[in-house]
Amino acid sequence: MIDFPYIGDICQSTPSKVLMLVADGLGGAPHPETGKSELEVARTPNLDRLASRSACGLTTPVMPGITPGSGPGHLSLFGYDPVKYLIGRGVLEALGIDVDMQYGDVAARGNFCTVDDQGRLVDRRAGRISSSESIPLCELLDQIEVPGLDVRVFPVKDYRFVALFRGQGLGENVTETDPQVLEAPPRRVEALDSQGEKTAAAANALIEGVKEVLGDRDRANMVLLRGFSQLPQLPDFGQTYRLNPAAIAAYPMYRGLAKVAGMTVIPAGATFQEEVETLGRHYQEHDFFYLHYKPADAAGEDGDFDAKVEALEELDGFIPGLLDLEPDALIIAGDHATPSILAGHGWQPVPLLIHSKLTLGEGVEAFHERACANGSLGRIQATEVMFLALAHAGKLLKFGP
Repeated sequence: MIDFPYIGDICQSTPSKVLMLVADGLGGAPHPETGKSELEVARTPNLDRLASRSACGLTTPVMPGITPGSGPGHLSLFGYDPVKYLIGRGVLEALGIDVDMQYGDVAARGNFCTVDDQGRLVDRRAGRISSSESIPLCELLDQIEVPGLDVRVFPVKDYRFVALFRGQGLGENVTETDPQVLEAPPRRVEALDSQGEKTAAAANALIEGVKEVLGDRDRANMVLLRGFSQLPQLPDFGQTYRLNPAAIAAYPMYRGLAKVAGMTVIPAGATFQEEVETLGRHYQEHDFFYLHYKPADAAGEDGDFDAKVEALEELDGFIPGLLDLEPDALIIAGDHATPSILAGHGWQPVPLLIHSKLTLGEGVEAFHERACANGSLGRIQATEVMFLALAHAGKLLKFGP
């Protein structure tokens, strides 16, 4: 954990390399008809073979029973207590697309959504419209004026955007508008303390403007705002662990998360194939790499069991290439579970694999929830993964005399 009081005494800089592959939404749950999870059904010979030569276990991102967002799930894997260092998704999205956020600004992560003629949600993601459709909509919303504030709207990717509020006296403690269910209207933004009152009023004014601008459309005719947040201050990842870390992620939110932690973000294109190619080109420049894989999470959130199986099988095909780089410690983990049967994030434990020259295998024959539960790592807090990664890479000194 990055708050370990003696961390400065035990971390050392070495030439060894750590590669952390985070498969977003990696964990799943058994399908009621087969009793098997997505990982159990998927044909993943490379991951299974690697698991047989690695230390395996399960991680708990926050606490048992707590369903984490991607931000807390990733922070945990990086060693930050996600309860202490809670970061709103708005900031992460904004930094991920290089929005010039200043202290005092409030950013919100936005989704285009679709409502019926009574204002009730029928699609929380507006059919996952493409960027070609959403960018012109963002340009329209960016023209909405909110008295007394500078409010900007920036396209992110597909149906996502960032709303940035700039002005005096703003606070981040406000409620979100997404009810998380269909057939309910988007909620109004409410202030949770006096500092949030101006933000809530501005957000509601923006939403009223959206109704006027998009109300005649059949889809993407409303927006949902969540993750209202201001710039945080976290311990620097690289300085604390004595690493030269880099992040390679196609999705803006995860690039923003890496920036907040102090990692160098390397532009990586739009696909995982491009991410892996980027990793190869820059592999000699850093000693820690965070590599992000998104498709499994997207399929799980869509409730598409078969599509998540396919995404996991696709990931498996990249494993030999990653091993060819010969990282001193390879970590394959997930930020949270996204069971298809829930069509959303879940609280279930997440498979973990750590491979190094010190791992020779321990009887785990496959990489899935049931098999990893029998691994030597057991079930651990995700905040403990970084110390294990550093230890396997020879980057930790003895603690105490």
